[in-house]
Amino acid sequence: MPNFCISTDTTLDHLIDHLSKNDIQQTLNNIKYQEMNCIVNYGYSTAICYVFSLPFMFDDLTYIGNTYPSIVFNNVKRLTVKDEISFKHEFFKGIALSFPLLEELCVINIKPQSLISDKWNSNDNQWYSIIKFPYLISLRLVTVHTDYIDQFLNERKTHLPCLTELTVNYNNLLIVTEHFTRDATWLNCMKIKKLNVGETIEHTKHLHVYFPLLELCFFSY
Repeated sequence: MPNFCISTDTTLDHLIDHLSKNDIQQTLNNIKYQEMNCIVNYGYSTAICYVFSLPFMFDDLTYIGNTYPSIVFNNVKRLTVKDEISFKHEFFKGIALSFPLLEELCVINIKPQSLISDKWNSNDNQWYSIIKFPYLISLRLVTVHTDYIDQFLNERKTHLPCLTELTVNYNNLLIVTEHFTRDATWLNCMKIKKLNVGETIEHTKHLHVYFPLLELCFFSY
C-alpha cells in the first residue's frame, strides 16, 4: 500500500458541529486495508487535520498542537508546533521522545507557560527534567512568549548540543539572556553560527563572547 499524508485546513463555523478526532479515528478504524492515524489541531477560527499512513514516512510535519498520537515519528526532520493553549515543559519532553531525529523546529505560541517566569532565576534544578534534542540544528522562536525562549536556551531545561542556527526576536533574546550575561542560557548559544534577529543590531563585546562561533547575523526573518 502507498504511504500518504493528507492535510486539510478548514475555516470553522461555530454554529455547526464539526467532526472530532474520535469521529475521524473511528472512520479510519473501519478501513481494513492499511494502518492509519490522524492529528486534529483546533484553533479559534481554523482546524488543521492530518490523516496519514503508518509508519509515518515523511520528513516534514507542520502545525501540530498539544494533542497528537503516542507514536514515534522516526523520519521527521522538520516540525512546527503551534497552539492557542500554552505548551508546558512536559509537552516538549514528549516532542523529543516522539521525534527523536528532529533537526529543525519552529515554535508558535504567545501564551505564557505557567510558573515559568518565577523560576527563571532559581538554582533549584528539581523543577525540571532536562530535555535533550541531540540532532536539533535549527530553532525558530519568533511568534512566541519569552517563556519558550527560556525553555530552549536554558540549559537547566533543555540540552541542544548541535544547535547552530537560531531565529528569534532580538529584544526577547536580550530579556532571556539578560543582555548576553546569563550563565544558564550561554551553553545552548555557544555553538550558534547563524543568528537571525529580525532587525539591525549593534555587535557588542557581550554578543561576541556569548556567540563565539557566530559567522552570520541576519536582520530579517
